[in-house]
Amino acid sequence: MSYEDILYEIKEGIATVTINRPKVYNAFRPKTIEELTDAFTIGGDDPEVGVIVLTGAGEKAFCTGGDMGEWHVGEGYTGASWTGIGLSMERLHRMIRSVPKPVIASVNGYAIGGGNVLQVLCDLAIASETAVFGQVGPKVGSFDAGFGTAYLARLVGERKAREIWMLCRRYSAKEALQMGLINHVVPQDQLAQETEKWAKEVLALSPTALKAIKYSFNADTEHIAGLTNLAMASVGLYYRTPESGEGHNAFKEKRPTDFMRYRKPGF
Repeated sequence: MSYEDILYEIKEGIATVTINRPKVYNAFRPKTIEELTDAFTIGGDDPEVGVIVLTGAGEKAFCTGGDMGEWHVGEGYTGASWTGIGLSMERLHRMIRSVPKPVIASVNGYAIGGGNVLQVLCDLAIASETAVFGQVGPKVGSFDAGFGTAYLARLVGERKAREIWMLCRRYSAKEALQMGLINHVVPQDQLAQETEKWAKEVLALSPTALKAIKYSFNADTEHIAGLTNLAMASVGLYYRTPESGEGHNAFKEKRPTDFMRYRKPGF
């Protein structure tokens, strides 16, 4: 596949997948998800690849979730139908988890919304000191009730995960490290070097043992995949409601949301 939204590079056993949409803070659209899934499939099947790094182009953003320019009120993302939301997120999430090699998130800036969920799904995460993390779903008329919530709680604890989703705050790299959301923090200019160092440590280990270890960890949380199926179906229906539309319209119009009328009895 010829890529438009991502970059794919292999160097000394390390496959680096870069979301290459810096003008929109590396937000993803349907094409981006398709290309990411393809790249992870290729990296997983390539015997020359021992570890996969996921990052974003530039220094401002790792990934900021779904591209609002691709979202339409009452429909969802471009390409949505009654069977899906227009983004093949379930396939990508499953691919990151099931690819038989460790995946390292190299978080170089904002990891917000669906972008934070992507780094959560990676096996390891290294961030620059300038990285910022958080969820925004309830602010913009969206949610991720699968891996983005249940698996997040495994990393940071359920109380903290509820805070992240129910307050939609933003967290610094230092705060993310303290809560267990990521593994390590380095200065921005050392991120690529430190990520490569970690990747080479992985490459020195037994690939079969690493595969078995990854699958063993996954087995304990595999039931969340079922929640993800239900969540994606639910969010597809939710995107067709006025309530969801209010969140997205407010974001595009750069104004405060007005969700009060959706709390009225009988609505």
